[in-house]
Amino acid sequence: MTLTSMAATAAARKVGSAGRLRRDSASTQLEAQAAIVTETLGQMKGVMMKLGQMASYIDEGMPAAMRQSLASLQQDAPPMEGRLAIEMIERELGGRLRHHFSEFDEVAVAAASIGQVHRAVTRAGVEVAVKVQYPRIAEVIKADLDNTAVLGSILGMVFSGLDPKPLVGELRARITEELDYAQEAQNQQVFIDFYAGHPHVFVPRVHHDLSTERVLTSDFVHGARFEPAITAADQARRSEMAEIIFRYVFRGMYRIQAFNGDPHPGNYLFMDDGRIAFLDYGLVKYFTQADIDEFELLIRAMLDGDASNFRTTLETADLLRQGAPFSDDEVYDWFSHYYDIVMHPGSHTITSEYASSMVRYNFDARTNQMLKWANIPPAYALTQRINLGLYAILGRLNATLDYRAVAEELWPWTDAAPTTRLGREESTWLATKN
Repeated sequence: MTLTSMAATAAARKVGSAGRLRRDSASTQLEAQAAIVTETLGQMKGVMMKLGQMASYIDEGMPAAMRQSLASLQQDAPPMEGRLAIEMIERELGGRLRHHFSEFDEVAVAAASIGQVHRAVTRAGVEVAVKVQYPRIAEVIKADLDNTAVLGSILGMVFSGLDPKPLVGELRARITEELDYAQEAQNQQVFIDFYAGHPHVFVPRVHHDLSTERVLTSDFVHGARFEPAITAADQARRSEMAEIIFRYVFRGMYRIQAFNGDPHPGNYLFMDDGRIAFLDYGLVKYFTQADIDEFELLIRAMLDGDASNFRTTLETADLLRQGAPFSDDEVYDWFSHYYDIVMHPGSHTITSEYASSMVRYNFDARTNQMLKWANIPPAYALTQRINLGLYAILGRLNATLDYRAVAEELWPWTDAAPTTRLGREESTWLATKN
């Protein structure tokens, strides 16, 4: 089946089954929708498989039908043979493998949707991780990206009120960048430079001379994966882990004006010295000052509690279509769910149940008619991974923290003094950095 025919089939099914779905129960509607989405994702194999994998790990709170239908998209890609990876490296770097590495493990240590990672040692004796892109995967995904009708159709199935064109354009741009490991190396270098010497955050060094568009070489990081790390930690340490991750995400947004848009548990390594290593910089969104200013206006309007002003701010930001048939208070109450943890000072615990409620807000159009009027402009496309992915991570950590106080440290318009031990240590680092 071609990409065009897939888009047409998906759209036809959506239209042709509309009358029947109205007669079915809400559960049956959701199961049918999930089946169509998953079938199309699975057939496309490229970009839609990747988007499916991005969404499917956030399964807490996702409706059961959608979760079950997406489960098949969660598995890592099968690794390519070591010999094929070596051929790719030699073609990209030029010359034989031994000219670049004194050791190279042919068995991959990790495999993902567009590439896999091998442990190696450089000729200078440095232990490194070599990420190698699968042959022709870039061409497959770019071919999928060329058919924007498919992307729009899939997004429209899930978010009925969405204007898909700007969002599809943003996703195309970011995913195209993710296929370019040279761009990823540049992204990673931005975070390396900013976080150099940080007491809690570690970003592995890039070996630019051993990196190309399809090969990326970074220092190898030794650390525990997410599940073993949180299993071994007591609750106090889990809350500290959560604080480090929370600070990393929002300091990046507001101070570097860059968001690493893949808060996946597989991209964290917990080091023996207490630091967290943050990996994978393929999906990075850079914000303009105008974007940051708009974020500030929204947060200030929400915290001020003026429902009318908040609604106007949402409409100006194109997050809510004008003419939505809801009162200002209803709009304020619905959107305030996204701001819960910073609405009021004091410690709050993010549980898995809370993270689940964030996901349900994005999927449960049966009860939340507001979704039919809500929109996701390009600047907010990847930040939705906070509502979906980041909170899922914090919920797994069952983290307790005064999120409002920490946020006021990170927001440039408040720039408050630190209130936690980690904050004070970070403040000392910032003073040295400045």
